[in-house]
Amino acid sequence: MSLVKDLSPRALAAPESGIVEIINYARGRDDLLPLWAGEGDLPSPDFINRAASDALLGGETFYTWQRGIPELRQALSRYYARHFGLELSPEHFYVTGSGMQSIALSVQAITEPGDEMIYLSPAWPNIVSAIDLAGGRSVGVPLTFANGRWSLDMERLEKAITPKTRGLFINTPSNPTGWTATHEDLKAILELARRHGLWILADEIYALYYYGGGHRAPSFLDVMVEGDRVIFANSFSKNWSMTGWRVGWIVAPPETGQIFENLIQYSTSGVAQFMQRGAVAALDQGDGFVRENFERAVKSRDLLCDALIATNRVETLKPEGALYAFLKIDGIIDSRQAALDIVDRTGVALAPGSAFGKGGESFLRACFLRDPKQIEEAADRLCRYILAL
Repeated sequence: MSLVKDLSPRALAAPESGIVEIINYARGRDDLLPLWAGEGDLPSPDFINRAASDALLGGETFYTWQRGIPELRQALSRYYARHFGLELSPEHFYVTGSGMQSIALSVQAITEPGDEMIYLSPAWPNIVSAIDLAGGRSVGVPLTFANGRWSLDMERLEKAITPKTRGLFINTPSNPTGWTATHEDLKAILELARRHGLWILADEIYALYYYGGGHRAPSFLDVMVEGDRVIFANSFSKNWSMTGWRVGWIVAPPETGQIFENLIQYSTSGVAQFMQRGAVAALDQGDGFVRENFERAVKSRDLLCDALIATNRVETLKPEGALYAFLKIDGIIDSRQAALDIVDRTGVALAPGSAFGKGGESFLRACFLRDPKQIEEAADRLCRYILAL
């Protein structure tokens, strides 16, 4: 007798991650170059680790503020003043147990069972499951791919809106495509949301990984006004090499504060205080480290993309933002099978585009936030594989 069949249909419907499938398949190989996941190869820097370690050894191991310790929320306020030129009070910030939890709680706050939420596809697959597990219906609107570049069709986006639509999930710079909204795009999306009374859930985790000039990507914070229905999900993972810490934050109107405090209370009841001390150090002392990570990403992006484009068998352009080359390789249709085959034949592990939903089925994603020497080796192995197809 199977116990599984008696579990919640919603839980049973949650799919296995196509990215994690490749990770589990390839993990432990001696010659592995892991470009599968959205993280770099540098560990968290010492100044962050020491701050957390000192707090842990100092006894900061008790229950803490549900919304985040005051020092961290104040540090977030300073971070936005530096990078976005905005004076946001600490009451705008809510500390979460990862960027993923920021997204999941925001979806819960915006939708109820039966509601629809629109996202741009191809997309990081976790947003789809976050919506579906909350009882909503995820509606993918494909980005347009032409001549190696991705773009947003506003008419297509508006046509997807129905009376059941409650929100738009907008990830810019985008994982996996690298598409980055312009200020004109953001104004058009915001006006669309205003016209239809929708919330925007903005995933701007990659805002500081922007290759179009300036120190960050365009943000909804640049174009919105007080009263706009915009919630931001963010994470310490990418900027400060803290993927394993599982600490994130939400930016939301202060009047929603008790709602988010309640949602945090009934999910994780807050983030360990000693980990939050590390996050304070990241924000206040980490701008130089973030810049080093960015410069590393630029060099590795160019090495990888230049080599693959030179084969004349890969349709892609250097991404405008984020950490990924999203590759359309001649002759590859089934990206899942191709990803498994590439691991076996080259030792390079890529994420299959099929994991990212509509429009991604024939693509492969490579994260290039790694040592340029490793990326150069990965590019050489991939080029030899591609030219042998």
